[in-house]
Amino acid sequence: MKFSLLLPPLLLGGALASSPAWAEPMPCPDLADAVQVAACPTDAELRYTFMGYCGDNARLYGADVITCASFDNYREVKNIAMWESADGRFSGYLSCNVAPASIHASKATRMHVERKNGLTRLICDYDNDHRLVHRTKAECTVEAEDCSSGNCRAVCD
Repeated sequence: MKFSLLLPPLLLGGALASSPAWAEPMPCPDLADAVQVAACPTDAELRYTFMGYCGDNARLYGADVITCASFDNYREVKNIAMWESADGRFSGYLSCNVAPASIHASKATRMHVERKNGLTRLICDYDNDHRLVHRTKAECTVEAEDCSSGNCRAVCD
């Protein structure tokens, strides 16, 4: 077979592979389907990290006065575990001080975008101060910010 006969199919295949995919709407994921993918820290782990974060070397972490005021304050901020949406596109650290049933029952309230240093963060805020984030290098535009009607969504190119 001649090389000239192979060239057109190869070029067409390369052009199709490099063409951008059609952007499809990306809604905030339902927390009812979210899964916890990391364990909550134990009390011993929290006490150990409290001493490191709030101890003599606290100046290295910016001297977070409110968090370090007491172990209870520290526990409130740092007792967190990684959660992901069912499809794995969104993730976030959610509080271990909140029952998983309460997390699963939380509804999306708002979607917004932050862009910094070439990275886009598509952020979904939920009831009870929960938040999941999708990180991408693509440009994202929020089409509907308010999630109260269940319509919040964005498109990423």
